[in-house]
Amino acid sequence: MADEDSRYEAVCSRDARFDGVFFFAVETTGIYCRPSCPAVTPKRAHVRFFPTAAAAQGAGFRACRRCRPDAVPGSAEWNVRADAVGRAMRLIADGVVDREGVAGLAARLGYSARQVQRQLTAELGAGPVALARAQRAHTARVLLQTTGLPVTEVAWAAGFASVRQFNDTVRAVYATTPTGLRAAAPRKGRPRAGAPTAGVPLRLAHRGPYQARPLFDLLEREAVPGVEEMTGTPGARVYRRTLRLPYGTGIAAVEERADTGAGGWLDARVHLTDLRDLTTAVQRLRRLFDLDADPYAVDERLGADGRLAPLVAARPGLRSPGAADPDEVAVRALVGRDTAAELVRRYGKRLDAPCGGLTHLFPEAAVLAGAEPDGTLGALTAALADGAVRLGPGDDRDAARDALAAVPGLDDRTIAEIRTRALGDPDVAPPGLDAPDSWRPWRSYALNHLRAAGELE
Repeated sequence: MADEDSRYEAVCSRDARFDGVFFFAVETTGIYCRPSCPAVTPKRAHVRFFPTAAAAQGAGFRACRRCRPDAVPGSAEWNVRADAVGRAMRLIADGVVDREGVAGLAARLGYSARQVQRQLTAELGAGPVALARAQRAHTARVLLQTTGLPVTEVAWAAGFASVRQFNDTVRAVYATTPTGLRAAAPRKGRPRAGAPTAGVPLRLAHRGPYQARPLFDLLEREAVPGVEEMTGTPGARVYRRTLRLPYGTGIAAVEERADTGAGGWLDARVHLTDLRDLTTAVQRLRRLFDLDADPYAVDERLGADGRLAPLVAARPGLRSPGAADPDEVAVRALVGRDTAAELVRRYGKRLDAPCGGLTHLFPEAAVLAGAEPDGTLGALTAALADGAVRLGPGDDRDAARDALAAVPGLDDRTIAEIRTRALGDPDVAPPGLDAPDSWRPWRSYALNHLRAAGELE
């Protein structure tokens, strides 16, 4: 929505399709909200619009306690865009600024820190530090309201450099203290202070309709024993997997929900050896389940095609699954499920505390490169290990495609699958398939519709 009048119309109609796409703030109250906020619609003269929550916070507005704008799905624009701003947003969401600072972010993008600051501020109204700060504030709220961790531990786990910085940020963003924010959580299920917690419960929000069954069907077919498992019956399954994270390891469980015709969420629980990994773990789950997509834009474009129209009508909101671990997905795309399971048994790192059928982490590329150096597998894992092929959320998709093409023995079909899943590229068509330009930029989604309908293997 380019013009502010259109945005105000979305606010008046409480249109949830634009939650996360933009935010609005009310000058008379000092509060910012998501477009679907149920509160009384303010007068147009009192409303300001912002592209990000960080921009609203930087302008002095605090988050609405009723609609919780910090919990909306991320803007689908960042997943589609392959430019520096889109890549930067994906890296910030993955916690790179918290771990490596703005200099680390800039180095990954191939720009100077000043250039990154200028580009983000010009387009989003906030620089990388402010964007990361807004994300830390959201992580802190989740931990305060869903765990019994002491407040000081929440501060470190959320990525703050000091307790004072943590307190100041919570007051600025939520207009209350950390203890007040904890007290505002629903009483039912509120954890006792200092009580041990069985993981962090989460609601992973999504925009618009969401077809959970096809995605859970795919994950069940692909599940690699030891690393993943699916329990329960269709419609009520739970997908569980291990995670290798920057500070430690984790186990994530995500519940299947009935297909929805409007915005909703997937219930999840994350067990971490180091709570500083919470933000990164959440973002990896969001990419795996494609929760930041814009199904309205996808369905509108693909639904206009004669071949795809009935498929889109039958499965509105069908997603294009991504990856919890891009390097793992690349190896699995090459070798297949059975060989991947054998690699896990032989080279995977065993968890210190196995949980049910989850016993291992998928072996790192460097380990595989040393253990299986021959053939295409050896060439691919060596390229992943030495950085010749980079598949992270903020890596350049075109450069990754070219680097994959240089791996001896890696065919075009496997490269297309890696681009779709590991890089989250929404516009990939495998070789030999008639995928017209009218499907762009959503050809990856079009292929998922064909697969779901049994028209494509």
